[in-house]
This record gives sequence, C-alpha cells and structure tokens, in this order.
Amino acid sequence: MYKKFYRAFSQAPSGSPSSMLHMACHSHHYWPDVTLEAVQQYWQDAALLADDKWGPIFQEKIPAWQSAVARTLNLPDASQIAIAPNTHELVYRLLSAFPITEPLYILTTDGEFYSFTRQLQRLEELPNIQVTRIPKHPFSTLAERFEQELHTGDYQLAYASLVFFDSGVVFPDLLRIVEQKPIQTQFVVDGYHGFFARSIDLSGIADKAFFTAGSYKYLGAGEGLCFMSIPRNCSLRPLNTGWFAEIAEPENRRGHVSYADNWLRFAGATMDYSCLYKGLAIFDLFRREGITVDKIHRYVLNAQSRFLNTMNKNSHPLLNRERLIHHDLKEGHGHFFTFDCGTTENSEKLQKELKARAVLCDRRQHLLRLGFAIYHDENETYQQVFDSPQINSEALLC
Repeated sequence: MYKKFYRAFSQAPSGSPSSMLHMACHSHHYWPDVTLEAVQQYWQDAALLADDKWGPIFQEKIPAWQSAVARTLNLPDASQIAIAPNTHELVYRLLSAFPITEPLYILTTDGEFYSFTRQLQRLEELPNIQVTRIPKHPFSTLAERFEQELHTGDYQLAYASLVFFDSGVVFPDLLRIVEQKPIQTQFVVDGYHGFFARSIDLSGIADKAFFTAGSYKYLGAGEGLCFMSIPRNCSLRPLNTGWFAEIAEPENRRGHVSYADNWLRFAGATMDYSCLYKGLAIFDLFRREGITVDKIHRYVLNAQSRFLNTMNKNSHPLLNRERLIHHDLKEGHGHFFTFDCGTTENSEKLQKELKARAVLCDRRQHLLRLGFAIYHDENETYQQVFDSPQINSEALLC
C-alpha cells in the first residue's frame, strides 16, 4: 500500500536479485521519492542565495521542522527543540554544561548506543566522574531496579533509551520514571529507535527531561539531522557552544557569553541542511496522505505478526523463538527483531546466507537484526527469509 512512495525499494542494487527484500531498515530506511526533489531544492536555495540562505533556513525551515517534531511528540513548545548533525553532539554539549572540576554522578543502563557508551568510558578516566550502569536484563524488573537506584543515589544526570538499539525492546515504564524523577537530576531519554516508529507522548515530561532522536532511521530522511528537546526551565550553560548560539546578531557580539531561553542555548555551528529539506518533504508527504505514526506502527505490527507466524512454521537453527530477544512483542517492542546467534561467526554466516537469497539485514557482533517498514508488501509472509538456504543449517552452529 505504501511502497508506491519508495522507488528505491523496487530498484535492487547492481548485482542483486530484483526480488530483494530489504530488512536492514532498522539501520537505514529507504528514502521516499519526494526527497530527491527536496535535495535539488536545497541545492537551488543554497547556490542561488549563498549567504542569504541563513534567513529562510532559520526563519522558515527550522521552525517548520521544530513544529513537525513537536506535533509528533506532543511537545508544548517547538522553540525548545535544538538541532545538530547527530545526537552525540547534542548530548556531549549537555555533558559540557556540568562543572568540569566537581564530582559528576551518572546513572544509565548497560544497553546504550555505542556513542554514549564510548563517551562515558572515556569520561570515566577522569577522577571526578562516576557511572552506575543498571543491567537491562531481565527486562521484567528493569524499571523497578532503575527507579530504585535513581532515587537512592545522588545523580546529577540519568540517561536511558526508550527502545534499546540492540534488541528493539522498549524500556518498560521509562516515561513514568522520568515524570517522577528527583528534581536535582537532569534526565536524557534516547528516543532514536522509537521516534516515528511508536507513538510517543512527551507532554508529561517536556519540562523534566531532554529527548534526543533524529531523521536517519524511521523517518527515512537520511543522516545529518538530529534534535534534542529542552525543558523550558533549563538554565544550563554548555561549555561546548558554537556561533549558531548567537545567530540572532552575529555582527554585534557583546564580548561575553550569553544564552538564549530557547533551543539556541544548545546550538552548535555550521551544518549541511539538505537533510532538513528531506525531512520536511517527508513530513509534508505523510500529512497529505494521512500517514500517521499510529498507522505506521499498526502496519509494522501486522508485518511482524506475519513474520512470526512464518518463523513458527519453519525450523531454522537461529531464527526461532528461543533466540529472539524480546520482552512484550505486542506492546513493548520496536520495529525490528534481534536474534542472538551465539557467536559473531554465526551471525556473519547467517547474514551472508540471507543476502545470497536476496534478503538484506544488519548485525552487531553476535546479534542479527531484521527490520520492518511500510514499504514491505502488506501481504508479505517473509518466507523468503527461511527458504532455500545456501549454507547448510548445521554449519551455522559450528
């Protein structure tokens, strides 16, 4: 029903079978066709307007993007949505707002995305920074364990993913935990793997937490445009700050560092805005066609149900219920399935086998991920994933 908007889905890469099934859509969604015209429009605007492009970008395009994001997440103030090329830049800018010579206690989980995990490991080399990581397993008790530690310790910063990047499991009760957090704790919700996949209502925590996400995954606008919502009462002064933070009057610098009471408090510096144009084109397309996040989620849930039914009828050594990482597949899961293949060698072999029969997927070490998107046929059974193995099933487990 929706794949008519995705020309790329019907055009397999060179050397690939025309019947390719793209299930790497956890990592990279195909871009809707409208993004081509959007990129060309960006080129026209940037090339013809030159330095004058900043006016339309800051006065029209960015506010339009902020408004679209605010509507999607039910945020009350679109002007509190900061933008940057990636979420790491935004999160590190937030980290830079804490005094560098004073103790900093951070609470998080052991399941956060690579950028944040690596950054914390580096920061832990400093004597004043202490990190507590709550194990995400078992998921059934994660909320209780995390919340208890949050209220027991004296944490200046807490950070957790709404949907875990490695498994697709939703952090149970996370938004409620944020709503009841200690007043002195700054809280960051990493929403990247839930944004535009699941309905997210931030109205209850808009002034209690920072929320990060971007356009690369489920919106399908490509890399290069991320955002962070900021509580309206935020008075933090990031040490990492760029010229965009004083874009209102760059020719009249005051000689001291001041901060605006909106998203510019966390603004950085020059970036490429082609992704901004693409994102706006997709928001406009979905609005015209009546495609909502709820409809997308229902469509994917149906696709996942068909996949599970097909999987249950087959006897695959790795793609089975026992190896599927999950908590609550109906209400507590994102838009991809992750299978624990036991070893990196197993996941690599399986990925090659699937590619040999025109199924594209991605993996992280021993974990193999299969994603679902609205450009999958609404009658797709996913039997192609299980048929005609090119590698002997027993060899997968060797």
